[in-house]
Amino acid sequence: MQPWFADAKLGIFVHWGIYAVNGIPESWSFYNGEITYENYMKQLEGFTASAYDAGEWARLFKAAGARYAVLTSKHHDGVALWETAENDLNVVQRTPAGRDLLAPYAEAMREAGLKVGLYFSHLDWSHPDYPFHSREEFEGGTVAEDPEAWARFLAFHRAQLKEIVEGYAPDLLWFDGDWERPEEQWRMAELREQLTGMKADMVFNSRLLGHGDYATPEQGAPITPPEGPWELCYTVNNSWGFQRNDQDHKPLSLLVRTFVETISGGGNLLLDVGPRADGSIPSEQTARLEALGRWIRRNEPAIYGTVRGIPAGHVYAPTTLSADRRTLYVFCHDPPRDPVTIKGLTSRVKRVTALATGEELTHRRYGGFDTIPAVLAIDPPSAADPVVTVLALELEGEVELYRGEGRS
Repeated sequence: MQPWFADAKLGIFVHWGIYAVNGIPESWSFYNGEITYENYMKQLEGFTASAYDAGEWARLFKAAGARYAVLTSKHHDGVALWETAENDLNVVQRTPAGRDLLAPYAEAMREAGLKVGLYFSHLDWSHPDYPFHSREEFEGGTVAEDPEAWARFLAFHRAQLKEIVEGYAPDLLWFDGDWERPEEQWRMAELREQLTGMKADMVFNSRLLGHGDYATPEQGAPITPPEGPWELCYTVNNSWGFQRNDQDHKPLSLLVRTFVETISGGGNLLLDVGPRADGSIPSEQTARLEALGRWIRRNEPAIYGTVRGIPAGHVYAPTTLSADRRTLYVFCHDPPRDPVTIKGLTSRVKRVTALATGEELTHRRYGGFDTIPAVLAIDPPSAADPVVTVLALELEGEVELYRGEGRS
């Protein structure tokens, strides 16, 4: 695992493809029978990318506080955003966009200092040699195994990935679509070896059936965070790609809370936006990214350069720790009106401040017995952050916690 990933904290996921023309679910709409495959593919005629400005995307993502981005190079529908030599199902040859959309993205992200991620679907519901092209086929078992066809598909799959790695040198490959075939058929161990042979420093998500670097839960943060590196994939509204009828955009407070709960558990948040067919990102999503970035800048020391916080139960709030474990950051979801209490903190506290304003806060200890530390109570700041207030506790040494059961 590359060290940059653990400290990235925030990435921007971009689901962009022909599905934005009609504003329907990406790939799944024809797979589930909501629309015919033929009508789904008619969207190729309306995919223009006429307002696509990769530099503007990069400026927005950087303003949001992101350290990396992930763009869908090819979803399950098989439509590539670059001119693949393996078939003509790509936006260069088949849409009015008429150009490679990955190259400007990769260049703009790098110029802005963001790591370049590319999403790639293993499966391809348009390829003639892929076994399943609809849910009915998959669940009905109506397709017979054809080893020769599968071998041809794997050759196609590997060839497209070779184009992506050699053409755009991604820092991260975000795979999807591994669930319809077992690991031994995908030959994932072999694939990872091939990919790292082309570029040794790439990061891979978990969807390599046991050969990835980090876990990728979607939409719901795990109650018990994974021990290793992980990333929560989360949409700004309820859709991955652009759907004009989905105006249920999450409030900033929820996005910030989800973000801090994720990083407090040692994860990154991969926050998804869905550009229109012309490449413009809806203003509702742009506004939320910009507002998230403003909050992050107010509280930056509690975000970057930190590690997962103390275990749940010590304080009723998410926490992070500085890399040297000498500063504890507490994220108060609601404006503190009463003292914020922390149980089991053995470490001596030098100073407590409201991070965004620098206001020093009064703190005292209550109770305690023998080896059981007293409860630390921190008076609320005079002015709370309108979204989430962060308290910074400077400790005399590394954080130490009492994890016993007390005395009876």
